[in-house]
Amino acid sequence: MAIENINLPPHNIEAEKGVISGVLLDNETMWIYDSDKLGYKDFYQKEHGFIYEAIQQLWTARKTIDVVTVSDQLSKNGNLDVIGGTDYLYELSTFLFSTQPCGEYSKIVREKSLLRQVLKVCQGISGEVYEQKDTIQIFDAIEKKIFDLTQNQVGDSIISIGDILKGRIEEYMEIVDNPEKFNEKKVMSGYKGIDGMLTGFKPGELIILAARPSMGKTSFALNVLTDIALKQKKSAVMISLEMSSESIVDRIMSEVSSVPMYKITKGDLDNEDFARMGEAMEILGEAQIYIDDKGALTVPELKSKLRKLKIEKGGLDIVIIDYLQLMHGTVFVGNRVQEISEISRGLKELARELEVPIIALSQLSRAVEQRVDKKPQLSDLRESGAIEQDADAVLMLHREDYYDPDTDKKGATDVCIRKNRNGAVGEVELHFEKEIMRFTEREEKVRDASY
Repeated sequence: MAIENINLPPHNIEAEKGVISGVLLDNETMWIYDSDKLGYKDFYQKEHGFIYEAIQQLWTARKTIDVVTVSDQLSKNGNLDVIGGTDYLYELSTFLFSTQPCGEYSKIVREKSLLRQVLKVCQGISGEVYEQKDTIQIFDAIEKKIFDLTQNQVGDSIISIGDILKGRIEEYMEIVDNPEKFNEKKVMSGYKGIDGMLTGFKPGELIILAARPSMGKTSFALNVLTDIALKQKKSAVMISLEMSSESIVDRIMSEVSSVPMYKITKGDLDNEDFARMGEAMEILGEAQIYIDDKGALTVPELKSKLRKLKIEKGGLDIVIIDYLQLMHGTVFVGNRVQEISEISRGLKELARELEVPIIALSQLSRAVEQRVDKKPQLSDLRESGAIEQDADAVLMLHREDYYDPDTDKKGATDVCIRKNRNGAVGEVELHFEKEIMRFTEREEKVRDASY
């Protein structure tokens, strides 16, 4: 280490460059920085602070952020020459080739900023010590300054029950006076037996839908999505990490039009099929269904997408992710269990932050196939017990004909509600019409409902 660097305050210039480069690459990276409460004062190098100040001004004004607009804003602020002119901005714009590490860089810059603030507090206290002030006064000063620092970091999240009740009493009154309006805040699955136990999907909830491959979990999730969008007239987002948006649309089309999936994929359509699909297209064209098929998302990247969509569309009512194990952690830790735990916690936090229910599909481990009784249990959730802990509800699909093709219970599907934080657990029997990707309650059966 060079001698002249020993006493420099904590900082990371490379991370600062990465933060600025990331937003020049993709303006949506600002959603990540906003969630980290990153400000221009957090930058150690003053030039970077001036640049980020200009970026924040453009972001607040909802203007495009690029080298040209940032240069113009810096010029208005009187700081363009101070930062080294447009040439330095062009240099920063090519510092990164991907925005993937930006979330980590943002945290580094914020952490170094906090450490510098702590250092400043300590230096101030040391001055008071050298002045030999009263020790009680010094301790009080230390406590106050550290408290102020922590308040800036975590905010005030401790609230008395009385203050909470003031807000809740209005909701309680709404339940009595206008139950329909109260129920508008949640969305239903469209299956009476399931909704009877779950009482709908509520804002802030993380619901896990788990099954072995090819059991029908994507079809079931899409059935829920179309019911919410078409019958309940609400907005629904499908984040598909495995299938293309075209494949998702084909499945939805098959379900809504009742044209068999194999006919759509093979191109074996007659005039009657095309007429039914035309009717379905008119219905779906008006629906608030949004699909994203970009693979390998991290939770911060997903957060950025959903925040933007929520602002543009004036709200979101449900988000479905297919599937959890295909998401990536923000940092490679070499341990898949830890990575899945991070993703699971991140999705729960995201549901609460956006005030929207999130249904995350999940794979089950092969252990279920080694047992005589192949109905899935919570212990079968693949790669992490954290999924069970973070979830508000866990639904698992089981089809007997999946394991026994000769069974006389073709299509019979048990939706096993294994966890329900706010209600009953039990099983609901549906029927899977595989040709048209549709689950129905042809003969509703609810078993073993208990709390």
